Amino acid sequence: QVQLVESGGGLVEPGGSVRLSCAASGTTLRLWDVEWYRQPPGTRYVDQRELVAAITALHSETHYTDTVQGRFTIFRDNTENSVHLQMSSLKPEDTAVYYCRADRNSNDFWGQGTQVTVSS
Repeated sequence: QVQLVESGGGLVEPGGSVRLSCAASGTTLRLWDVEWYRQPPGTRYVDQRELVAAITALHSETHYTDTVQGRFTIFRDNTENSVHLQMSSLKPEDTAVYYCRADRNSNDFWGQGTQVTVSS
């Protein structure tokens, strides 16, 4: 059974940095496209999640939404069977629950989410 577990969230000051991790079990994560989504405060539905960053299985191509371009970096650590999201120059509007999703051949799996709060 495929499971994804996010970690690394917490409280961080504006301008600070944090690294999120998405660790997989039951599969080899490098074979999957992986995305990071975030769910802003006050929303509750899956279709309200915003795609933040993505990395492809083939060639590990990366893509970012405009609001995080240049501040966030998504990358793989195949030795840990994980995908990380390095977040820098954080802003209060980055506050959200962050989810990773693995996508392959019309199958997808989500993690349980990790809260990131950007506040002084």
